[in-house]
Parts: sequence; C-alpha cells; structure tokens
Amino acid sequence: MAEEKSKKQNVWQFVKFALFSASAGIIQVLSFTLMNEVIIKLPFLQNAMASNETFAKIMQNEYGPMYLIALLLSVLWNFTFNRKFTFKSAANVPIAMLKVLAFYAVFTPVSTLLGNYFTAKYADVGAINYIVLGCTMAVNLTTEFFYDKFVVFRNSENTAVKKDDSE
Repeated sequence: MAEEKSKKQNVWQFVKFALFSASAGIIQVLSFTLMNEVIIKLPFLQNAMASNETFAKIMQNEYGPMYLIALLLSVLWNFTFNRKFTFKSAANVPIAMLKVLAFYAVFTPVSTLLGNYFTAKYADVGAINYIVLGCTMAVNLTTEFFYDKFVVFRNSENTAVKKDDSE
C-alpha cells in the first residue's frame, strides 16, 4: 500500500513540476517572442549592429542571446515555485540554486550551440526558431525534473514546515 501511495505521490509530483514548468515555459516563449518579433527589430538595435562589429557578431544568429535571456527568466520562475510547492524543500536556497546552476552550466551551452546550429542550418524554415525552442524546452522539462528530484532536492523533499493557521 505504501509503495502504491509513493507511486501516486511521484506521479502527482511530476504533474505539479510539469504545470509549473509550463508556466515557466509561457514566460520563456513570451519573452523570446517579444525579443524575436519586437525588440530585435527596433531601429536603435539595427543601428547598433551596423556600427558595432562586436555587437553584430553576437547578434549574427540572434537565436542564442534571445534564448539565453528567455531561459534565465524561466529558470528563476521555475526554481522558485518548484522548490516551494513541488518538492516542498527547506534546503539551503543558495546551495540548491548552485546545484541548479551546475545543471544549467552544462545544459545551456549545449542547448544554445545546438539551437544556433539548427536555426542556421534550417533558416529557410519559417518557424525554425520556435521549433527549436519547443524541442529544447521538452528536453529541459524531462532532464531537469530528474536532476531536481535526485540531485538538488534529494534529501530535502517535504522538509518545509507548514505555518500553523493559528499564528
């Protein structure tokens, strides 16, 4: 019976993680879209790229910088809510964040390089930026759940103390 309950708890935990990740995904897609469709096309950025060789090189394939900014925003959101509500962890927040940083120290360069590669290779596909972003987000959801569960919050799940309503 305890094993069955544990399986149900694990399923519910993944569902909560997926829902919070979906909300972080919305933040990531909205911020990416805002940058891709509005900000990058602003005249002062176009002028900056025309007059600054270094900036132009960075923005040569603008997928990378936009992806990195959008990813950072979603990671902060996702970490905050999953720590509190999914894993209910009272773990030292800076240490937990450093562990998440270690995950993203590997995930981010790999996903950015692959994203740049595929968006450049298939530049003729109209929605390639969004296809690559969606694939990257799906891989991120799966790998981060297992990393959070078995590394970041391994010994601290359900350690957060509920505040008493009478206080």
